[in-house]
Parts: sequence; structure tokens; C-alpha cells
Amino acid sequence: MTVFDELKRRGLLAQLTDEEEIKELINAGKATFYIGFDPTADSLHVGHFMALCLMKRLQMAGNKPIVLIGGGTAMIGDPSGKTDMRKMMTKETIAHNVECFKKQMSRFIDFSEDKAIVVNNGDWLLDLNYVEVLRDIGPHFTVNRMLAAECYKQRMEKGLSFLEFNYMIMQSYDFYKLFKDYGCNMQFGGDDQWSNMLGGTELIRRKLGKDAYAMTITLLLNSEGKKMGKTEKGAVWLDAEKTSPYEFYQYWRNVADADVIKCLKLLTFVPVEQIEEMEKTMEGAQFNKAKELLAFELTKMIHGEEEAKKADETAKAVFGGKGSSDDMPSTTISVSELIDGKLNILDLMMKASLIPSKSEGRRLVVQGGVSVDDVKVTDPNALIEINGSVVIKKGKKVFHKVIAE
Repeated sequence: MTVFDELKRRGLLAQLTDEEEIKELINAGKATFYIGFDPTADSLHVGHFMALCLMKRLQMAGNKPIVLIGGGTAMIGDPSGKTDMRKMMTKETIAHNVECFKKQMSRFIDFSEDKAIVVNNGDWLLDLNYVEVLRDIGPHFTVNRMLAAECYKQRMEKGLSFLEFNYMIMQSYDFYKLFKDYGCNMQFGGDDQWSNMLGGTELIRRKLGKDAYAMTITLLLNSEGKKMGKTEKGAVWLDAEKTSPYEFYQYWRNVADADVIKCLKLLTFVPVEQIEEMEKTMEGAQFNKAKELLAFELTKMIHGEEEAKKADETAKAVFGGKGSSDDMPSTTISVSELIDGKLNILDLMMKASLIPSKSEGRRLVVQGGVSVDDVKVTDPNALIEINGSVVIKKGKKVFHKVIAE
């Protein structure tokens, strides 16, 4: 099975400018392709997972990835999929985030012996002359076509700033620059980037008279059509300091039954034939086995096999009724915060970031969704004694240790 056939079989492909040309290039290992990442935080998150996995698959087939980190485009902010304008970041913040991205990406991509490169579009975008860009690039874009792009439509109702309106031109210029300087003949990205990517292929054709190609991959959505990778605490990060290996494991262990096979196909390197066989017999306990496989494989990919094994063992210890584990997510508070060694259950859950508000916590407690050390707590005014540590259970699947010292 060719790499292109596998991408198709796994359901990764969305839109392509020229399927036959793209198929031929990537199957022959002759694609030099780029995927862009805007450094809007100091860590990659689950939303970046699809692109990272695609890069790894294509590199394994002999193709050369270019990781484009948007040190320049991040100064503007991509309006795609956003209802409000992004916060403006300083150059210092962007530079710090760029370094964090590079470090995390090295777990996926082999950068040795020029097998892949990292470039920062701030190196060329930040030095561009505005008037020269207007004269050189501006004539190749029509406002009518740009306004028709899907990435701008939802912003038009609230007001699309001229700042963001330039994002498509900047991303198109990136592809043009990479084509000229690095022989980059393809751009890949999420399906919400299609309009921006077409802008790049068109600019290359108009300026250089040559063909370049674009392909989008399926967005990581759950069965309800919502983007995956969010929890009550926020994004699921790839940085262990932001999302612990256990929390990362538990996120994937708890995906809906309807999503587990799709996630195995899109995100793991488990042979697609094996996944398809699992799919045929998927019922009851088989769903749990599939989720354990998904959680283990992805945790291993991000945090290493040792951390994946620890997370797996912790989950089995907790859910198997054998008590807590040192690897369980935990929060440490000061003994001085306690009153006679006790703390209100809602305050305790807030400190552990288990609830977004006390009103939400009150609802959970009253409905019987909270236990402390295996004892159900139904009174939102209850005072919890903390003699060293306690384990809070929220719902059926969330466990958290609070340590007082």
C-alpha cells in the first residue's frame, strides 16, 4: 500500500488541488512540503497533532518536511475559525514560543542530515517594505475573491480588521518564498486553511509561471462536530508541565465510543488493517480496549514509552479500585490555607482546577458527582479534613490528589 493510499484509507485527506500530481510526488518521496504553525502559545497542543503525524508519515516515505513557524504571521493573527481578533503578542513572546515549538517538534520529526528544516517567516516578513509588497504582490489578489474566502466570512459579521485581512497575502507570500528559496512544491494544512493555501499556489503560478500544490487534512472533530483537544481546564497541551502525561493519557482514554476508531486511524501508527479488524468487532468491552490502545500509543508518542506505561498503570490502579498512585495529577496547597485542618469542598475543587466556578461545583456536589477518599460528598458546605492528602473523584473518570504541606 502506498503512502497516499494509506492517507486516504485512514480518512486523512480533505481537499487537494491536483490529486494525481500529489499522489505521484509523495509516493515517489519527491515532495518538499511545508506546514505552518503560528506560535500563539509556548507549547503545541492536540490541535497540532494531525499536522505533526502527517509530517512524520510523509517523512518516513522519503519526503522532506519544512516546518514553518510563523514568527511573522503571528504578529497579525490568523482569522480562520475565529469569531474575535487574536491578542497581539510581543516579539519577545513570539521568539520564546518559537524555541518551545522547535524542541517539541524534534520528538516527531527527524531534523538530522537535512532531512527536515525549520524556518521562521519572521526572517523575511518583518523586513518587507510595505510599498514594495503592494506593488509586487497586491496586483495578484482581488478583494472580491478574498472576501469570498471561508476564513473571512464569519468575521465579516462582527467586523474584519484590515490587519487580519492581510493574513492571506502573508501566508501566500510564505509559499512563494519557500518555493523560490527551498524548492518547496507543496503546502499541507488543516481544512480551514484551504483559501489561504490556494492563494499561495495562485501567487506562484502568476509570479513564476510554475505549478505548486496544496492539500488539506481532515480537522480533528468529535462525533458532535466540535474540535477535539479541549477540557474544562482548557487546551490539552503536549508540554508535560501544562498537561501531565497521566492527564494526557486520560483525555484519550475517555474519548467517546463513536470517536475512538476514527482517532486510531487519524492519529496513531497502528497498522490500518489492524484498526479495521477491531472496527468489525467493536462492542462492549472492545471499546475500552481500543481506548486504552489509543491512549497508550499517543502518550508514548508524546511523552515516551516509560511515561505511557506509568500513566496506564496509574489509570488501572485508580479505576480498578486499588487506590491512588503517585503519578495521579495533584495539587499542593499550604497547610496555612486550612482552618483547623479542613477546607470547604468547593474551595478545595477550585484550588485543584476541577471546576470553573463554585456554582458549577455546587451543582456537581448536590447531584452526587463528587467523592473524597471514596466517600460521596453531597453537601456543598461540607468541610474536608486534609491529613496529608486526599483524593477527589469528579464524575466517574476524573481523579485528583490534593496534598497539604
